[in-house]
Amino acid sequence: MDLYARYMERWERKLATRDTNRVVREFDWGLEWLDVTPNGSAEASLEHFARAALTDSDDFFSYRIPTDFGVSGEQLTFTSAVRSPYPKNNLVRATLFRARKDQGRAVLVLPQWNADEQGHVGLCKLLNRFGITALRLTLAYHAQRRPPELDRAEYHVSSNLGRTLHATRQSVIDARSCLDWLEQEGYSRLGILGTSLGSCVAFVAAAHDLRVSAGVFNHVSMYFSDVVWTGLSTQHVRRGIERVIGQDQLRKFWLPISPASYLDRMTRRSMHALLIWARHDSTFLPEYSLQVLEGFRKRNLRHEVFCLPCGHYTTGQFPFNWMDGLVMCRFLGRRL
Repeated sequence: MDLYARYMERWERKLATRDTNRVVREFDWGLEWLDVTPNGSAEASLEHFARAALTDSDDFFSYRIPTDFGVSGEQLTFTSAVRSPYPKNNLVRATLFRARKDQGRAVLVLPQWNADEQGHVGLCKLLNRFGITALRLTLAYHAQRRPPELDRAEYHVSSNLGRTLHATRQSVIDARSCLDWLEQEGYSRLGILGTSLGSCVAFVAAAHDLRVSAGVFNHVSMYFSDVVWTGLSTQHVRRGIERVIGQDQLRKFWLPISPASYLDRMTRRSMHALLIWARHDSTFLPEYSLQVLEGFRKRNLRHEVFCLPCGHYTTGQFPFNWMDGLVMCRFLGRRL
């Protein structure tokens, strides 16, 4: 490892360990979150559910368009088409950043795991400078949608397997509902931009929504489970899971929320994609990001690639945040 790589590794670890409120939670199959009645073992029941969801993913991610869209100032709210036991989480919130002359172009922005209310606000304003309206979605269990007993958005990604599937499906469907609202507002050239967890959610949403003509996936990995298992920021989640199952089993259960499951769907699309990975990423390990790039190449999907000379957490630090933001905005400016 060269001097720069060692420096970046230390910087990444320092940023990743600032939070001291990570909680190791008990493993749970979470079948009740999926309305699954156990038939045999819990493991077999969850595996059957995952296979069925993959077989008809259009049905798994289907929903009724919300009828209660409301706008107050810059805030869009509506009731999620996917219900959880937490009323705060069921009220979807998104912030609108309207460009002066957007020419019918809008991008749905999905921030990273545990992003607060200010996450990606600067990026949305930068998109405005490129003549693109931005709608920033608060993912399930984040910020104002977080139940009072939580300090972090732990219910979105956790050692409860069923709840993680449910939460990610909810965020995907909330994202598609935001596209519905943008379409109702007259936006005809729609893009999607997601970072980290938001990147995964954005990819799954785009794979199931033909309205998305340009997608930016900021940090990429083939499998949701591999990030959780190997990532620096999710080791507390892994500790709750590895007591019961291993990495290969986890990959199988979380296939319905993994980009790898939907690459072939993209061959029927004309969507332009920007895939961003970081050479020193400690959370989306480069080996997994390179699998995504190879998957796009093998299928001859329309895409561009940008490699950041930093890590996952350091992407949010100067000058890498500006480098990242400008690459994303320039791409969307060209492709929308």
